[in-house]
Amino acid sequence: MVFLSLPSLEHLNSTSSETMIKHLGIEFTGIGEDYLEATMPVDHRTKQPMGLLHGGANVTLAETLGSLASSLTIDQTKQACVGLEINANHIKAVREGKVKGVAKPIHVGKTTQIWEIKIYNEAGQLCCISRITMAILDKK
Repeated sequence: MVFLSLPSLEHLNSTSSETMIKHLGIEFTGIGEDYLEATMPVDHRTKQPMGLLHGGANVTLAETLGSLASSLTIDQTKQACVGLEINANHIKAVREGKVKGVAKPIHVGKTTQIWEIKIYNEAGQLCCISRITMAILDKK
């Protein structure tokens, strides 16, 4: 198991009030031993002027999933996770509905972590693939 504990989805969603996560309508929908997933609507909050899902919204969903997943692997009273780098390849345009992101670990080390986040449309087609590198810092 990658995560130290598996919090409830209700708990994860309750920590998002008054944040960009809540503003964009991101909702955590699944958690398992080595994955975290969330959905995000494709609507006026997440589209760009051409009517497509904004690439930055994809990156926000990816960073949300990767950062939270990383934080679930550490003792948060002693350490914190911060993003070092994120990239995204936008593969397929999405105009409506919801997208689902799934974060899985590639590397979970003592000082760095790498997470892969795949984002799918409602038909299950891959729309974006992202990778985030996290630094694990000791709290002072």
